[in-house]
Amino acid sequence: MAAPILAATPALTKASTPIGRFAPSPTGELHLGSLTTALASYCHIKSLGGTWLLRMEDTDITRCDRQFSEQILLDLEALALFWDGDVIYQSERTDIYNDYLATHLAPLTYACACSRKQLNADWDAQAQQVNVNDSSLRQALDNRQRYPRCCLNAHLNKNAHKLRLQMPDTLIGFADGIQGNCWQNPQQTVGDMVVRREDGTINYILAASIDDGLQGVTHVMRGLDILPLTSAQISVMHAARVPAISHWYHLPLICHDNGQKLSKQNLAQPIDTRDPSRLLKYAFALLQQPDIDIDTPERMLAQAVSQWCQQPLVGQQVLHVPTLP
Repeated sequence: MAAPILAATPALTKASTPIGRFAPSPTGELHLGSLTTALASYCHIKSLGGTWLLRMEDTDITRCDRQFSEQILLDLEALALFWDGDVIYQSERTDIYNDYLATHLAPLTYACACSRKQLNADWDAQAQQVNVNDSSLRQALDNRQRYPRCCLNAHLNKNAHKLRLQMPDTLIGFADGIQGNCWQNPQQTVGDMVVRREDGTINYILAASIDDGLQGVTHVMRGLDILPLTSAQISVMHAARVPAISHWYHLPLICHDNGQKLSKQNLAQPIDTRDPSRLLKYAFALLQQPDIDIDTPERMLAQAVSQWCQQPLVGQQVLHVPTLP
């Protein structure tokens, strides 16, 4: 393995403006988990006097729907979560991502003809040959996130197959403002990722990496479920030669008492903004923030920004949804 490296985290200067972002995927309406992420990222970056951008990560054209994008905008406005600048839609930026794949990232890409069904069959066959007492090897074989590089040297047509990006087999370190210091090896955790599918659809991590760099994002606050992809994003941004993220924050997951994460896949209920002030008070309590007075959404957010404190969240991985009063 190559010598460990530490991801660059340049300090902000007085002349620079902190830039944060909220980047929902419009495969459904906002739920409590995505709302708390929006609130935390907004209050945090505004407490630093920074800019809060809004980006729709709608590259998955089969699951994303413009009606969900429009509803997300309406919900944010109802809660006085007003973004700075124009909303960016990743579905309109495919040419930009392909340009990076054809230039800076080209030396690291290769075509892949392996199907998920084929890979699963190969993994199952290997698992059957493993000594059942060799737990470490069985665990490694069961990690089906890592691609075994079958097509790395096949020299297939990049325009006729899915495209993978080689991840470095190197330890990457970064300081997380909530989860502490983290070390990850992107080749060992995620492997060579698909960055463009056969139909031309761009993968999330590629689009997010390019856009964060091009938008000058300095502070990323998002859910803990994305933490395993952070070293991969650092690698992509470095290879693409776009500015690096200087501050990372991964919020605890919002879960039911049974431990199930609130998500669209788990049919989490959409937020109800008919009483936005009550919803804000509830969400800030969930984020373990100092008490917020019931008022207009604008005034409640101003108070929340003035007293924002991430310290109660430090080291936590799960926040349980309390019973509604």
